[in-house]
Amino acid sequence: MSIFDNKYKNLTNAQLELKTIELKDRLRHDPNLDKIVDEAFALVREATKRTLNIYHYDVQIIGGLILHEGKIAEMKTGEGKTIVALLPTFLHALTGKSTHVVTVNDYLARRDAEYVGQVHRFLGLTVGLIQENMTPETRKQNYNCDVVYVTNNELGFDYLRDNMV
Repeated sequence: MSIFDNKYKNLTNAQLELKTIELKDRLRHDPNLDKIVDEAFALVREATKRTLNIYHYDVQIIGGLILHEGKIAEMKTGEGKTIVALLPTFLHALTGKSTHVVTVNDYLARRDAEYVGQVHRFLGLTVGLIQENMTPETRKQNYNCDVVYVTNNELGFDYLRDNMV
């Protein structure tokens, strides 16, 4: 538990969203994500508790840190991979670059965009979803969101289509 957990627990929902803006602003002046990782993770932890009634366990926070570092974290079914992914996804989306969460099928992409995407929206981020039968215009709008849920197939084919145009 970080010092920010207790601090964020006492903030209103609107104040939590303002923290997102504050973190984005700090990154514009100093792009080092490691300097805000504790605050960002505590913010997501509190937002997840408020929106989904789920509280990240310490081991899930560690998983988020591992993913933030670009490493692989192996987790079994039921250990909370979807919840863990919220942490580094939010942190990296603060940079202003779209952050992609890649899943294996349309069902999981939609489920995650709708369910855990609530946390990102609660904190003021936009959430996009790429699905098989979308028009190019809709895809472009969704790819421009802060966080994008997409399948590996759609991402691969969109890459190929973009490079053929």
